Amino acid sequence: MSTGQRRIVRALVDTHGRTYADEAGIRLRDTPQPLYRLLVLSHLLSARIRGSIAVATARALYDAGLRDPRRMAAADWQERVDALGRGGYRRYDERTATQLGEAAALLTERWGGDLRRLRKEAGGDLDRERRLLREFPGVGPTGVDIFLREAQLVWPEAGPTLDPKALQGARRLGLPSDPDRLLDLAGKTEPAVLAAALVRAAVDEGVAEDTLERAG
Repeated sequence: MSTGQRRIVRALVDTHGRTYADEAGIRLRDTPQPLYRLLVLSHLLSARIRGSIAVATARALYDAGLRDPRRMAAADWQERVDALGRGGYRRYDERTATQLGEAAALLTERWGGDLRRLRKEAGGDLDRERRLLREFPGVGPTGVDIFLREAQLVWPEAGPTLDPKALQGARRLGLPSDPDRLLDLAGKTEPAVLAAALVRAAVDEGVAEDTLERAG
């Protein structure tokens, strides 16, 4: 395994190794509110919109008090639209406002507002977790990938994993597209942090260029 590839991974992680949850101000723990906020963030990030806008919108929803499923479901549609707009999420605001309300109602009614109960229902079966997560309106395969990519920090059965978008970033950097080789290159780096950094390289050519320049 080349020293050059290790330098690239180190430069990437050192400069861009920050999870999206952390950027959105979510102190991720295996407790109801952080997990719910991660679900909302994953929903927002899965749309064809800049990650920075999705992160800003997740913060705007939190600042508006829509920080748990009960409050999200109780808010009226216009309140959700306005919060989305303040975050810059205007292209999809009306549809997303509806989906967020429906998803919050489903989480509240079926799992008591607690994603840990969804996890318990899945019984440690990751494929089952994926299927259950996809029941939330607006959360498709990409949204599930994003959620589990970050949730692996607190849900061990979800990792270690690098999703397809992370592997796309690896290819852009000239790194192996085999997850095991990438994890080996990253050493003790948390897989969720490595995955987030690789995703940033996938979606932002500037990140990839900066990383390669730093790696020399």
